[in-house]
Amino acid sequence: MSEHIIKATGRNVEGKGASRRLRRAASIPAIIYGGKATPQPIQLDHEKVWLASQHEWFYSSILTLDVDGKSESVLLRDMQRHPYKQIIMHLDFQRVDENQAIRVAVPLHFLNEDKSPAGKAADVVVTHELNEVEISCLPKDLPEFLEIDLSALAVGDIVHLSELKLPKGVEIPELKLGKEHDVAVVIAKHGKEEAEEAVEAPVAEVPAAKVAKKDEDKK
Repeated sequence: MSEHIIKATGRNVEGKGASRRLRRAASIPAIIYGGKATPQPIQLDHEKVWLASQHEWFYSSILTLDVDGKSESVLLRDMQRHPYKQIIMHLDFQRVDENQAIRVAVPLHFLNEDKSPAGKAADVVVTHELNEVEISCLPKDLPEFLEIDLSALAVGDIVHLSELKLPKGVEIPELKLGKEHDVAVVIAKHGKEEAEEAVEAPVAEVPAAKVAKKDEDKK
């Protein structure tokens, strides 16, 4: 597991006004919480964090925050973005205890799909039903992603959650809830089937009252 270090600075002034001033100065207000320590307000350089946020690891890895020379192991738990500008408004980080299991949604990487029988067939559609999955493990066992080898995928195959190969010490909590939670991750089927399902999808009925109102409006 790679170490991802992000520099931060502690801050003493809080509130909306202080946060606005930080953003105007190209900084991001943030908070570190959890563990036995009190919540700690911090600020980060926007440009550096924005670049980091373009990578998968920023969301699914344990990050090392270097706060004024002191290291904190954390997970990103919340990110507030500006509704239309490329600006990160606020970040929430949770402290990580190396002896306590954590739950993290990690991305799925699909390998060798184009080399599989399904991938080579012109009339077969391969759909990825999930792009990430929540796992549970100790911090030291946390993978940045899970790989799914689709080299043997054939038409009609369905890869379920329970078929994913997990690293040692990693489990999927969802599977403990019953067989109905063992959902499909990848499905390979003929394009004709896909089209037929779309045609057979029920059309929403318009309530009679609305039809009557439309007729009334036309008069």
